[in-house]
Amino acid sequence: MSATSKLLVIATIALGLPLAAQAEDYADGAIKTMETSKGEVLTDGKGMTLYTFDKDAENTSNCYDDCAVKWPPLMAGASATAEAPFTLVTRKDGSRQWAHNGKPLYLWQADKAPGDVTGDGVGGVWHVVKD
Repeated sequence: MSATSKLLVIATIALGLPLAAQAEDYADGAIKTMETSKGEVLTDGKGMTLYTFDKDAENTSNCYDDCAVKWPPLMAGASATAEAPFTLVTRKDGSRQWAHNGKPLYLWQADKAPGDVTGDGVGGVWHVVKD
């Protein structure tokens, strides 16, 4: 372990932050799993919790404009390839977003640290994603 990595671990422990104990790695590292207060959930590559939106249709995002500011889509790079249960959804602007079982995936602006799950249940339509 490098000196920088050791310092990061020490600082994380000292601040009382959760260490990102990632159990699985999907979509070439874009999606992982992490144990949280809501159980094991899907996260982005940085450990930030992923959510689904009840108002989305299968393989279609309905979260744009102000919604997409509050709930940033988990975007996929141009070279990303999907493997079930993960798929790629094309957004209105032609960009691609990761989905799980056909449900587009989002982050939540109020989650500040890996493992936060503050978006679960917002408006009764946002939910953490469990694999």
